Amino acid sequence: MPQRNDDVTRRRFLRDGLWGACLAGIGGVAGFAAHKGQKVDWLWQIDPYKCTACGNCATHCVLEESAVKCTHVYGICGYCEICFGFFDPEPFDIHEGAENQMCPTGAILRKFVEEPYYEYTIDRPLCNGCGKCVKGCNAFGNGSLFLQVHHDRCENCNQCAIAAACPAQAFRRVPADQPYLLKSVDHV
Repeated sequence: MPQRNDDVTRRRFLRDGLWGACLAGIGGVAGFAAHKGQKVDWLWQIDPYKCTACGNCATHCVLEESAVKCTHVYGICGYCEICFGFFDPEPFDIHEGAENQMCPTGAILRKFVEEPYYEYTIDRPLCNGCGKCVKGCNAFGNGSLFLQVHHDRCENCNQCAIAAACPAQAFRRVPADQPYLLKSVDHV
């Protein structure tokens, strides 16, 4: 009796099944590669308009030295004679002595420009992210100093320890191609 061509033999069934599995695997790899190519990486960042400068950024980061640092927007403020991010609100005297400064590590530098202007800059390696300068700056309505996660230091943990401890829920995920949430002159 002649064998019919449409009969499914064991060999043919295995060959076709293997061929189908190979095609499905190739399709899966191609789909995964295409998805990965379009994947947007997300990073943690602090919304400066929600942050209360509570001090948790200095103590809750998994790094020994926090990835959160003070950031300064000169377009808002930056050349005052008396900066309340630099000076204690009730300083003993108006000079750069440590007893008059808000920053416990001396990370804000004050440089004379011309009468009556001084330039204030952040020495990032000294900044511990405590936010004392931010509180002082915000207390008088300027808001040019605020905290940001610096991504050259951040480990981008799946669950950020600082975000979990943030009482203001100011941490949020941002696209990696726009990693900073900066204050603007228009918003203040």
